[in-house]
Amino acid sequence: MCGRFAVTLPQDAMAQLFEARPANDLPDVPNFNVCPTNAVHVVHNRGEGRDLVSMRWGFIPHWYKSLTDGPLLINARSETIAEKPAFRAACRERRCLIPATGFYEWTKDDEGKRLPWYIYPADEQPLVFAGVWQDWERDGERHRTCAIVTCKANPTMSQIHARMPVVLTPDQWALWLGENGHGAARLMTAAPDDFLEFYRVDPAVNSNRAKGPELITPIEV
Repeated sequence: MCGRFAVTLPQDAMAQLFEARPANDLPDVPNFNVCPTNAVHVVHNRGEGRDLVSMRWGFIPHWYKSLTDGPLLINARSETIAEKPAFRAACRERRCLIPATGFYEWTKDDEGKRLPWYIYPADEQPLVFAGVWQDWERDGERHRTCAIVTCKANPTMSQIHARMPVVLTPDQWALWLGENGHGAARLMTAAPDDFLEFYRVDPAVNSNRAKGPELITPIEV
């Protein structure tokens, strides 16, 4: 899964990287502790070119009567995304890119304490997650929401967690966004085993109020 991540790329650099038009209400960067329900940067293409926009991380199905009417859907499993009522239309019609610098996962020690790890690309290039998005509106309240697609972890990641985000390389972005026809389903696989690296970080990141670059500083274990 993916429950927290970091974004440090400046907004103008993101727009240039994705060749996308930036919206005026993008979230502040850097953010070293992006949490569920936060606003996140999302790239989509609604048929008139790419846009870099802000969305709420936490997909809201159209039948929810409120933002808390059901489970918080921050991740969508690649194995079932095309079948689940919450995601199947978005998987066909509303796919997106969610940029990051790295993300966090947790293991537990012998005493049950949660130990955070920071995972990042080995080449230190921007990380791009496959995502799906949904507009939700009820009683005049409107939110544009998204979820990160996940898959079974590769051998490297499986040392920490059984699942991982679907990571897309630049040559895959157009297909995932629907710009290059059909076939996006074949992209929902784990990144190569040598694509990601990780190290332990301070448990301070366990708090959703924690901020600052020290959250991704390696610690000795």
